Amino acid sequence: MGVMEMQPGEMGSLSARVYNKVREALIIGDFTPGDRLLMQDLAEQLGTSITPVREACLRLVSEQALELRSGRFVTVPDLSRARYIQIKLIRMALEGLATEHAADHVTPADLEQLESFRTSFVKSEKTGNLKEARFSNRAFHFGVYRLSRMPMLIGQIETMWASMGPILNVYHREIHSSHTGGEEHEHLIEALRTGNKKEAREAIENDISRGSPSLLRLFEERGSN
Repeated sequence: MGVMEMQPGEMGSLSARVYNKVREALIIGDFTPGDRLLMQDLAEQLGTSITPVREACLRLVSEQALELRSGRFVTVPDLSRARYIQIKLIRMALEGLATEHAADHVTPADLEQLESFRTSFVKSEKTGNLKEARFSNRAFHFGVYRLSRMPMLIGQIETMWASMGPILNVYHREIHSSHTGGEEHEHLIEALRTGNKKEAREAIENDISRGSPSLLRLFEERGSN
């Protein structure tokens, strides 16, 4: 399923560690809409008892990243046009806010690191290494958001990414596009370099919305509401 095994000595309670593992798998697109996750399977994969897995899954259900349909398993929400539009609009608001605040704190060293993430992302997309592209894209975005120095805001953004990850999985598998996100990332870096909050926010909003037309066509083809 792509959920990594628990590592000895990881910080936090067991249920919190399981939560972080499953949420990260959702964020990077290891799951697709409609996937059914058996709690016992997750427990065996992570080397834990069923109780912390159930607690972690219920937390993700409360955040609407998963749905509870049985006492034995949870499911990734089905592909839905209405769900996607909500996620997109909330992401633009939250991530735009974080990016504006990042412009107040960015340093030359931060810009250099963001550029390395951007380069890795573009290279991975061009070579078709989607797993590495997803990791690099996440590193770039949250490299920006951490500069906001607003951990509560970052937590909310991560919650939205857990809901968006499975949708992006479908996007990368079924929608073939010659356009990569590197251009928006480049515009964002330049806006941060000059301290232009308006252009920085526009760059992140454009990056979030660039796949919308293709996804909306896919929803229409599938009859997804």
